[in-house]
Amino acid sequence: MTINGRFPTLPDELRLGRLAPPRNKVRVVIDTDTYNEIDDQYALAYALLAPERIELEALYAAPFQNDRAGSAAEGMEKSHEEILRLLERLDVSPEGLVHRGSTSFLRGVDEPERNAAVDDLIERALASPDDDPLYVVAIGAITNVTSAMLIEPRIIEHIVVLWLGGHALHWPHNREFNLHGDVLAAQVALDSGVPFVRFPCAGVTTHLRTSPPEVARYVEGQGAIGDYLAETFYDYDPQQKPGWSKVIWDIVTIAYLVDAAWTPSDIVHTPILTDQLTWSFDESRHLMRSVNYVKRNEIFGDLFRRLAERAR
Repeated sequence: MTINGRFPTLPDELRLGRLAPPRNKVRVVIDTDTYNEIDDQYALAYALLAPERIELEALYAAPFQNDRAGSAAEGMEKSHEEILRLLERLDVSPEGLVHRGSTSFLRGVDEPERNAAVDDLIERALASPDDDPLYVVAIGAITNVTSAMLIEPRIIEHIVVLWLGGHALHWPHNREFNLHGDVLAAQVALDSGVPFVRFPCAGVTTHLRTSPPEVARYVEGQGAIGDYLAETFYDYDPQQKPGWSKVIWDIVTIAYLVDAAWTPSDIVHTPILTDQLTWSFDESRHLMRSVNYVKRNEIFGDLFRRLAERAR
């Protein structure tokens, strides 16, 4: 794989400015494999419950493949359907908001798939002024986002990508679902030079666990959306053995936009993702922001408070 010369080189001043945590309300699109498990639903609800910080402009259905979907295309379509179910419970119209994404993972750097999500992202990014970049929250395989960048490389000058993918930089491997789902797309995104904020899974976001008693107390009964989120939580593991808890991974990206103090982070040189799914390091590479900790109580407390306020 080579992407040399495909993307504009951003000035360091612009990159560091884009990597600063947002202080004001930001324009956001979310790229989500919503039906993959249950955390995307919580993240989408959280984003829509934080209108003072997030102006949600679009939702993109991302591909995935596991025991819930036999192909990338089926995963994307099921995610699209799940987005619609979620919006119904939030009384939000999907018209003009929801877009189908890729039906396959990235086949090659010269073979990005053009689809409704990719076209919408390109259009919105290019229309973004220099002082108001579009925040692209990617909480699945990063296929749609990378495809958009390969089709129209100039968009990296207008966006900030937030991605939950891979493990902490000290972790011995990166066998993580979002990254492993489309390794090539992840490699291109990391190599592109786009302003990038990464939320590692193992070693960082694994702290974002909640339990059946906590969900019963603070989620269930909080209106149609609370009941739906609780239902998906209980159904994920009906046995619920003593001590069982579940990581709600994707809410970390929304928490960063609501209050970045809840997700302490560092500016680091962007690592190289090897074909062996390990990290390699080169201190001459461009900079990114890497989250190194999450304040679990503050994040869940804010989400639960917003659910209760909506229910009232």
